[in-house]
Amino acid sequence: MAAPAVAVDNLNPKVLKCEYAVRGEVVMHAQRLQQQLQTQPGSLPFDEILYCNIGNPQSLGQQPITFFREVLALCDHPCLLEREETKSLFSADAISRATNILASIPGRATGAYSHSQGIKGLRDAIASGITARDGFPANADDIFLTDGASPGVHMMMQLLIRNEKDGIFCPIPQYPLYSASIALHGGALVPYYLDESTGWGLEVSDLKKQLEDARSKGIDVRALVVINPGNPTGQVLAEENQRDIVKFCKNEGLVLLADEVYQENIYVDNKKFNSFKKIARSMGYNEEDLTLVSFQSVSKGYYGECGKRGGYMEITGFSAPVREQIYKVASVNLCSNITGQILASLVMNAPKVGDASYASYKAEKDGILQSLARRAKALEDAFNNLEGITCNKAEGAMYLFPQIRLPRKAIEAAKAAKKAPDAFYALRLLETTGIVVVPGSGFGQVPGTWHIRCTILPQEEKIPAIISHFKAFHESFMAKYRD
Repeated sequence: MAAPAVAVDNLNPKVLKCEYAVRGEVVMHAQRLQQQLQTQPGSLPFDEILYCNIGNPQSLGQQPITFFREVLALCDHPCLLEREETKSLFSADAISRATNILASIPGRATGAYSHSQGIKGLRDAIASGITARDGFPANADDIFLTDGASPGVHMMMQLLIRNEKDGIFCPIPQYPLYSASIALHGGALVPYYLDESTGWGLEVSDLKKQLEDARSKGIDVRALVVINPGNPTGQVLAEENQRDIVKFCKNEGLVLLADEVYQENIYVDNKKFNSFKKIARSMGYNEEDLTLVSFQSVSKGYYGECGKRGGYMEITGFSAPVREQIYKVASVNLCSNITGQILASLVMNAPKVGDASYASYKAEKDGILQSLARRAKALEDAFNNLEGITCNKAEGAMYLFPQIRLPRKAIEAAKAAKKAPDAFYALRLLETTGIVVVPGSGFGQVPGTWHIRCTILPQEEKIPAIISHFKAFHESFMAKYRD
């Protein structure tokens, strides 16, 4: 029989090298168990799978923001704007916002392709939102609307990575989109370790050491990725730290790739989000001083519209010929989806004081963010009360990344099962409780340490049960494998 035309050993090796733990082995096993629960109810020691593996808020019961959905409904079905009863069903500012957005779309056609960077009127709205947030001007021509933040990251990797000697600085632990994208595009991931003992701090002196080390191996480091607030680690960078990072990138000629998709998710009073663009401009650095790409998404924050696939990247400090190349790559994909484009403009221009929807919008937003803060605190306290587990404070984002000090016997059992010890732990947790977490080995960690990433997204009324199931599992696991 002839060999198959496509086999694993004749695939692109870059695809084989690429891994994405957030939807990896543990999650695939969870999906099989979920099917088993549907076909054989009562056959497992739990009755539902709780997906704490991914920042997908609405799948766990978070409700969308009413104002955003009203505007989307009106934009997608414009004939509603001609009907008298619409005035009693939709808020006045949603009607006026939808009318303005439709006026900026040729033929009011939300089902048509747009400009490859996104609809100009929506980019104008996003630029004014960035200007209001930062206090420094933004330009619609610098904005590329994308299907979530991920395509923007891929586009930048495609642009910067020429061969395996081109390196991208990434935090460890990191969101696996970065390691996957670097692998797919054939580059080298140059790690810099966040310091768990200082609340996942970033030391610029450590960056310098790692840079020298990479250069001594012949790697041309092109860019530095910073995720702020952190994923999976949940820390919010201090301004002083951000200034040091900006200075470092300027002095070393690195592109700063700022992943800022959790900018609305801040849970502590003593920290606030500052965009890297705001920091750079406040230091007096302009376009010619720093090449910066900032990523934002409609999937996170208090809006959690993951399935709508909306986001943008703002690019500054690139020359006109380079920008032409970025535009060319964007135009190969024609355009991002229009619903996501509209949502991105709404997220950056939410209702303001005096708008008809403001009171209900603010109540929904505050309710979601305050609840997330309470959930983060409850889970953090629960982890810190368990034997062998320590968990840093979740200052922002949607995750906790506790360290688990596993007994030697558990590590040996994992080895015998050909699993990383934290993957072994996560699989046992899933099979016992139905709780899905991601092993820390999927994000990178200091060798010899083991972690899990757990979202804070399950609905608040489910948190006590999750904590008690987790506690019972952990205690029996530790008892079984105690040295």
